[in-house]
Amino acid sequence: MGANNMVFLEVIEWFDETGKELLHRIPEQGSGEIKWGAQLIIRESQAGVLFYKGKACDAFGPGRHTLRTGNIPIINKIMAIPWAMTSPLRAEAYIVNMKVFPNLRWGTRDPVAFKDSELGLIRLRAHGVFNIQVVQPLLFINTLAGTMGKFTTEEIEDYLKRVIVSRFNDHLGEHLDSIFNLPGQYEALSAGLQDRLRMDFIHFGLALTHLYIGSITPPPEVQEAIDDRGRLNVIQDLDRLVKLKAAMAMEKAAQGQGEAGAGLGMGMGFMMPAMFADAFRPRDGSSPVQAVCPDCGRPVSRDAKFCPSCGHQQVVIHQCAGCGKNLPANARFCPRCGRRVDEKPIPLVCPHCKAENLPNSAFCNQCGERL
Repeated sequence: MGANNMVFLEVIEWFDETGKELLHRIPEQGSGEIKWGAQLIIRESQAGVLFYKGKACDAFGPGRHTLRTGNIPIINKIMAIPWAMTSPLRAEAYIVNMKVFPNLRWGTRDPVAFKDSELGLIRLRAHGVFNIQVVQPLLFINTLAGTMGKFTTEEIEDYLKRVIVSRFNDHLGEHLDSIFNLPGQYEALSAGLQDRLRMDFIHFGLALTHLYIGSITPPPEVQEAIDDRGRLNVIQDLDRLVKLKAAMAMEKAAQGQGEAGAGLGMGMGFMMPAMFADAFRPRDGSSPVQAVCPDCGRPVSRDAKFCPSCGHQQVVIHQCAGCGKNLPANARFCPRCGRRVDEKPIPLVCPHCKAENLPNSAFCNQCGERL
C-alpha cells in the first residue's frame, strides 16, 4: 500500500475497522508518488477519488481500477533529481465510506424558546437520533474533509447537532401551536424536520436518511401545569364525582368487611409507554437513499457521471450555497442565481434580542420571536 516506493506498483485499498470513518486518505502522511499502473480496489460500500497534481481527476465506483499518472518506476526518481529525488507529480487517493452511519445523537444543549398559544413563552428541551450517508464523495471532500487524512463522525456530529436544533426550533414554531397537542405528533414532526434539513445536508454531499425525535420536554413548572390540566380534564363533573364516592361508600358499608378497593389502579402502569410508542416505530415505506439528479429529480445509477434524462453533471465538485446548483470546476459565479462562489452565507440577526441564527431561520433560538 506504500505510495513512495521506487520500483513496485501500488495496490491501494482500505478497510474501516472502527465503523466511524467517513473518509480515509492514502498515503496517510500526505501525498505520494502513485505510479502509472497502480491498482485501486473499491468495495461495494465505498467510493474512490484520485487527486493528481492537486486536482481531482475522477471518482471511482466499486471494482478494480488502474490508475494513470506521470510517475514511472525508477524513471520518476531520475527525473526528480532537481527536486531532491522527490517527484513533483504528487497524487493521493481518497476512499469514502458510502454506508449509512446510524444512531448519531442530537439534542438541545440549551433550551430553545417556544411561544405556546396557551402557556406563552416557554423553553423546551428535545433529543433524538439521526442517520447520515455520503452521497456526493467529491463534494464532501471539497467542503468538509479538505486535506485531512481521515474524517470521522465525531468531527461533524457536533456541527450537525446545532443545525438540527436550529431547524427544529423553526419547524416547531410553524407546525405546533401548543405543547398540549404534542402527543401523537412525533412521527409527523420527525418527517417534516427531516425534509426541512435535506438542503442543509446536501450542501456537504451528505444525506439525512432518517431522523427521530425521542422526546420534547418543557421545564418542571410547565410539566406541573400540564398535570393539573390533565386532572381537570379527567374530573369533568366534580358534583357527580362526589355523589359517586358517596354511593360507593354506602355500598361498602352494606357489605361489611369485604375486600374494598381490591384491584383499584390495576393496569394504570401500562398507560404511559403507549403514549411514546409511535415515536420509535419505523415509518412504513422507508427505503435506502437512492441517487437522484439534483436538477430534474429523476433516478440515476450510482456510477453515472451525467443524468440520462437531462444531462446534468452528477460528479459534484462545488455547490452554490444560495440555490444548491452544481458548479463546474473553476466557476466564480453560479450559472443559475449569479451568486459569487466564495460568498459566505450571512447569519440572521434577531431584531429583538440581537442573537445570531442560521441563514433561512424562521424563528429566533433565544427569544422565540419570528425573524
